Amino acid sequence: MTDKARLVQSIIAALEAELALITQAAQSAREEAIDEESRPENQYDMHSQEAAYLAEGQARLAAEIRDHLDHYRALDPTTLLARQPVALGALVTLSSAASPARRYFLGPRAGGLEVPDGDGSVLLITPASPLGRQLLGKKAGDQIDLPGKGSATRLRITRVD
Repeated sequence: MTDKARLVQSIIAALEAELALITQAAQSAREEAIDEESRPENQYDMHSQEAAYLAEGQARLAAEIRDHLDHYRALDPTTLLARQPVALGALVTLSSAASPARRYFLGPRAGGLEVPDGDGSVLLITPASPLGRQLLGKKAGDQIDLPGKGSATRLRITRVD
């Protein structure tokens, strides 16, 4: 199994764990909403309704995570070879003079999720994110500027896998 195939499996495992947690929380909130003891004591008692809203929100989040899982399961790791230029499925290493190298996986969904990988971790970004938009089409050796508080941070693409 390639490193990238292992990474995709780690992403799927992290999403499955998150889905299990959210599904359990949604079920607990649903049970609380319909429980006999949650019946309103007066017209101002909103406990049951609040639990129902919470269950609905968690069910929506679970559906979103299922969608993320579908997209990552559809990725074929054998086609995720080292790419020039950066495209969906690329594992990109960025570095700057002021900070150590950081790795990013340009995935179809679940931006912001961080998964362990070897000695460090990999942060998932999507093509819709500001960083993802800047990386698309770039190659190793190119530089990008990330806006920040005060001044932009200049990052160099040191590796694309």
